[in-house]
Amino acid sequence: MTTLHQYTAKFALALPETHCSQPFGEGCDVYKVMDKVFMLSFCLNGKAAINLKVIPDNGAMLRDIYPYIHAGWHMNKQHWISVFEDEDLDESLVQDLVLNSYELVVSKLKKAERQRIELLRTETF
Repeated sequence: MTTLHQYTAKFALALPETHCSQPFGEGCDVYKVMDKVFMLSFCLNGKAAINLKVIPDNGAMLRDIYPYIHAGWHMNKQHWISVFEDEDLDESLVQDLVLNSYELVVSKLKKAERQRIELLRTETF
């Protein structure tokens, strides 16, 4: 079984213009598209977790439905969620959440950057 960090890293890095760095040191991977953060990957109290950007209403709904989704740790609680490793974790849901976070960030980029990503996506997918 792959871990939360393994499959989210593989999925995120397959998205156009995505890069990973560790600006906060080892133990926290930061995933960016065009230098804008869309995912953080870390461990908290020995448990794997990721932070993802969300639309505020969606974040509240997700926290209500899934016990492994919480308000974003060390982030704006309205705009970020934390997803924790859990035996009931739905891998396809997590991939959708990673993609939604990426697309939320891309939607705020400059027009030329959005067009570049769209071009790369049509070539890749």
